[in-house]
Amino acid sequence: MSAATQRRGSILVEDAVVLEHRAFDGDQYILRVSAPRSAARALPGQFAHLTCDPALPMRRPLSIMRVDAAAGWMDFLYKIVGTGSRMLSQRDEGDVISMLAPIGQPFELHENRRRPLLIGGGVGIPPMVFLADYITHKASDWRPLVVMGSEIPFPFTLRPSSILIDGMADGAIASMPLLEDWGVPCRLATLQGYSGCYDGYVTDLARVWLGSLGDDALDDVEVFACGPTPMLRAAAQVAAEFGLPCQVSLEEHMACAVGGCAGCTVLVQTDAGPAMKRVCVDGPVFDAYSVFPPAA
Repeated sequence: MSAATQRRGSILVEDAVVLEHRAFDGDQYILRVSAPRSAARALPGQFAHLTCDPALPMRRPLSIMRVDAAAGWMDFLYKIVGTGSRMLSQRDEGDVISMLAPIGQPFELHENRRRPLLIGGGVGIPPMVFLADYITHKASDWRPLVVMGSEIPFPFTLRPSSILIDGMADGAIASMPLLEDWGVPCRLATLQGYSGCYDGYVTDLARVWLGSLGDDALDDVEVFACGPTPMLRAAAQVAAEFGLPCQVSLEEHMACAVGGCAGCTVLVQTDAGPAMKRVCVDGPVFDAYSVFPPAA
C-alpha cells in the first residue's frame, strides 16, 4: 500500500465546534475549533477541508496553524478571497463546521539537519507556525529560525525581538509575539514599510542569513517553505544556491481534497520521469527540486 493511500485512510470526518473566531486587518481571520480526533493526528504541513456554510456544498482547504492535542483544538489562519471564505468568516462561537482532517503528506524532519530555516509567505505562514511549535517540543537542541513575509498587515501585533540572530539583516528586528514567547527566533519581511521589518522579499532575507553561515553551519540547515508559487520557486532557488535540501508545501485550488477528482495536479519530477501528482494526497509537501528543478 502506498504512503498516499495510507494517508487517505486516516482522514477523519469530524463535526468541529467553533471556539473562537478573531478578525484581523486585511480580511484575515484566525479560527479555533474543537476537533479532538483530528487534533490528535495532525502533523505540520497537513491541512483540513472545511464546510464554510450549510448553503455552500463545496468545502475549502485550510492549512493547520496550531494544534493542542491534549485540549483537542486546532487553529486556522485564512484570508477572505471569495464567497466560501466570506461565508466562513461569519461563523460564530458554538457553530458546528463539518471538517475532513488531517489531509496530506506532512513535512519530514531529519536528525542530521537540526537547524531548520522556515520560510512562510502570506497564507503560507500557518504551516510554519505549526512546524516551529512541533520542533520546539521535539528536542531542545534543535534551532529553528522562522522568517515570514506579507504584503498585507500581519495577523498579529509586531514585537521587537529580544532574541539575537547572528548574521541577520540590519534593521530587521520585528517578530511574531507567539514565536517570541516560545523562544523561537523570528524575523519579518515586507515591501510595505512596516516598522522593524526587512525591506524586501522574505526569500531575500533568507539569503542574507544563509550567506552569513560557514560551511559547517550550512551542513546543519534544511529549508521548509510555504506560500504563493513564485515565493516557493524563489525559496527553492535560494536553497539550491547554498546546496541545501528544501521541502515546499504547495497551494492549489481543490475540489474534493481526498485524491478523487485530480483537480489539483502538478508536474513533479520523479525517479521514473515526469509525473502528475495530486497536491492534496501526494502532497501538499514535496521535495522542492522535484517541483522546481534547479537551473542547469
